[in-house]
Amino acid sequence: MRKNILKYTIACLSIGLTMASCSRDFVETEFFQSVEQRPLVSIEELESSVRGQYNAMRSASYYGCDFTMISEVRSDNMFSNNASGYYNTVSNYSMLSSDAYASGPYTQMYRVVALANLVINNQSPTPLTWKVSTDPTAIKNKENYLKGQSYAARALAFFDALRLYGQEYSGGTTGIVIPTKYEPTKLQARATVDEVRTQIENDFTTALSLMLPSLDSYTDKTVLNTVSVKVLMSRYYLYKKDYAKVRQLVNEVITASSGRYSVIGRGDYANSFRNSSAQNSIFELAIGTLGDLGTTSTSYKLLNAPLGYGNMKVLSALRSSYNANDIRLAGITTGLVLNGKYANTFDNIKVVRFEEVLLNGAEAELMPGGDPAKALLYYNLLLQNRVLNYVPAVAVTLADVYQEKKKEFVGEGHGMFDLLRRGQGITQRNTSGAAVRVRNVGDNLLAFPIPRAEINVPGSLVVQNPSYSN
Repeated sequence: MRKNILKYTIACLSIGLTMASCSRDFVETEFFQSVEQRPLVSIEELESSVRGQYNAMRSASYYGCDFTMISEVRSDNMFSNNASGYYNTVSNYSMLSSDAYASGPYTQMYRVVALANLVINNQSPTPLTWKVSTDPTAIKNKENYLKGQSYAARALAFFDALRLYGQEYSGGTTGIVIPTKYEPTKLQARATVDEVRTQIENDFTTALSLMLPSLDSYTDKTVLNTVSVKVLMSRYYLYKKDYAKVRQLVNEVITASSGRYSVIGRGDYANSFRNSSAQNSIFELAIGTLGDLGTTSTSYKLLNAPLGYGNMKVLSALRSSYNANDIRLAGITTGLVLNGKYANTFDNIKVVRFEEVLLNGAEAELMPGGDPAKALLYYNLLLQNRVLNYVPAVAVTLADVYQEKKKEFVGEGHGMFDLLRRGQGITQRNTSGAAVRVRNVGDNLLAFPIPRAEINVPGSLVVQNPSYSN
């Protein structure tokens, strides 16, 4: 793969965390300091490259908005009313390979990969320096921890790219390109789905082997730690249908989370999405006033004027499914506006919440080999913190867990992907939210097109997905 899109992928970073024009010949190593691309020789330079990975994730094309909204517009949670033209080609399946919704997420995912590869493969010609310590053991442990974060970030980017551009749910076996070194001029073909999965699993496993739990930060939720990596792994293994592995990871996370993470209480639920120290937040992407996403943010796609475009609405059937005493219902207006999770354009983006741990665990425990009693425990623990005067359930089914996940994570980017991994069809909807048709697993258009700029590089080995032209 010769990354035409990513030939200039090592983005210049400013103190405002915004993208500026840059050259492929240098990489930002510290804010205000640009150097020629060379081995990174200090912990500070490695940390800056890791921060760059998180900055790419929080782009409006990735977790900052589009990647999340794409999964919701093609789900049974939300729909696009095309009020301002956003996501129209996504919702009506008229995408072309030149579509911005194809190129935007793709570029940012592979920007994460490129920056991760710089850290993972870094070989300093001299011992690394660190302003914090001169102890070689401390420096090596810190270097390994940063490389571990990079392996995890690369695994997540590959996983997200596979779900969006791979053919697993669209009738094929072709996956995505999986570069493991920063080589922007290299020609590389797409791997198979199985090969991509192997790479993802190897990356996650390597990440945990490098990250000492003693170096975990539980107060700074904007960096990956061993707990958040394990939650992301549980998410991945649900897709692989390795439920034993999900159960193992959830048990480990719950044990490690004691006194650190927990379900957010009913009274704190509304503010938890604006609180960077919320007890349920395990990993989030830093935004803040300096990184304000403004009109490109998720809140602008959801909220009505003058606060936004009001482009994305909650399906009335989903809103009607909430108990009248459910605190989450207060975050969805009668006009079907999801206004509780994305109130501001500068709030941090919640990527991993403790509630996902419980619902991943509940689903896995209800599969063969699991413990239904434990699934019921997880289910009731969540609901007792959402519904006033909740009467604990005495039994729980997979359908209950699936419905609860919809209600808990509406607007957070799980919708389409959850349906696909379960083998359920995607309902295509019009601008009123009414069903037009169902696209079952195997439909070519369930995979996004590979961006035209990638396909058209001279000598490119990257092939387009079926049903799309170059």
